[in-house]
Amino acid sequence: MTASKHSPHNLKHHFLVASPYLADPRFHGSVIYLCEHSEDGALGLVINQPLGIHLGEILEQLDLQGDELDLPVFGGGPVEQERGFVLHSPSGSWKNTAVVADDVMLTTSRDILAGIGRNQGPSEFLMALGYSGWGSGQLEEELSGNAWLTCPATADILFRTPWADRYKAVLALIGVDLNQLSETVGHA
Repeated sequence: MTASKHSPHNLKHHFLVASPYLADPRFHGSVIYLCEHSEDGALGLVINQPLGIHLGEILEQLDLQGDELDLPVFGGGPVEQERGFVLHSPSGSWKNTAVVADDVMLTTSRDILAGIGRNQGPSEFLMALGYSGWGSGQLEEELSGNAWLTCPATADILFRTPWADRYKAVLALIGVDLNQLSETVGHA
């Protein structure tokens, strides 16, 4: 089964939550926000695993204002870890911006970081380095193998829930008690 823009199985603007049975240890306990999902594959960002560096450090390395910003930068995934992604609320006119949902945009250009550093950026945002990607049919195969739980995403969890609480918040949204998961778990 593959997804398309018109398929009910399109998981764009959904959360993926790693089930305890996901074999890849890089994703243990992770919540991924899916920015794109089509018959060609999927792209998402891990939103609950900070890298131990702060946004201010990134801005300083880029010679931009805002080196005092003490906000976490997330490890978005194992692909292209040197590439930056900013998920944000709609505002401004940034280069290289894609609309993910009515209340979520994805920008990959430096101009949004300059705006954030000058306190002229979007009101809600998070930054990740790297992304999580799946080739055609790969995510569907992992879903059928019970590696991920899914549910529609909310900007509240994405932007307003502390990163350490996002895993439990998404599980609660799905209606799953982590202590009751079994190896026969599926996706919502």
